[in-house]
Amino acid sequence: MRSVINLIFVSLFIIWGNVVAQDAQSIVAKADAVVNAPKDQKATLTMILIDKNRNQKQRIAEFLQKGDDKRIMRFTAPADQKGIAFLGLPNDVQYLYMPAFHKVRRIASHVKNTKFAGTDFTYDDLSSFSYAKDYNAKLLSQDDQFWVLELTPKPGVNKDYGKLKMWVRKDNYYPAKVEFYDKGGNLWKVMERRQIEKVGKYWVSKEMEIKDLKEEHATIMKLENIEFDTGLPDKLFTKRYLKRAK
Repeated sequence: MRSVINLIFVSLFIIWGNVVAQDAQSIVAKADAVVNAPKDQKATLTMILIDKNRNQKQRIAEFLQKGDDKRIMRFTAPADQKGIAFLGLPNDVQYLYMPAFHKVRRIASHVKNTKFAGTDFTYDDLSSFSYAKDYNAKLLSQDDQFWVLELTPKPGVNKDYGKLKMWVRKDNYYPAKVEFYDKGGNLWKVMERRQIEKVGKYWVSKEMEIKDLKEEHATIMKLENIEFDTGLPDKLFTKRYLKRAK
């Protein structure tokens, strides 16, 4: 009788564990879906770079995205940064355009964790707006406002981060905060999304800050002139368009 009870207990524990795991993974998938809900979007980005002495530099960029796997970011100011552009395409294909060399080059896998143009966003960060496909999720805790999840790279997925810790809002599934840990388990970066509000039928964060704790550097990104579902054509997300002068 005791063996039967133990067997039932173990079975229920396994089922409960699978349900929790599935719930955590579905939460991340829904968070991805909320962030990438628009068919397409475009915005003006104001980026403020802050060093450890609190000195600031400001950059302006245009941002275009179609679906969840096509995006362009191009600096339009200041003059020494104008024209530098990043293109992210499906299957983790990425390109960089540097006006000084008049050449588009593909970003190799081994440099995708390099920072983009002095910001605190790596090339991989700029492409990784979808977490469910690359990470396995586990529910750590929850309260009235947030689910707190631990994300670890799936087998075969190469990431510089050993794990992530993500706070997802319960009212709208928006990921409000992400902590990035290195492979030694040390906290490396913190990303916070602020001014989360609904624009039309979509939730959007109008201000994002990412801090690199190791380098004591931060980048604040503010979104302005946001437009959704304008019918951006595929030809905009090409190497030819990447070189277009602004």
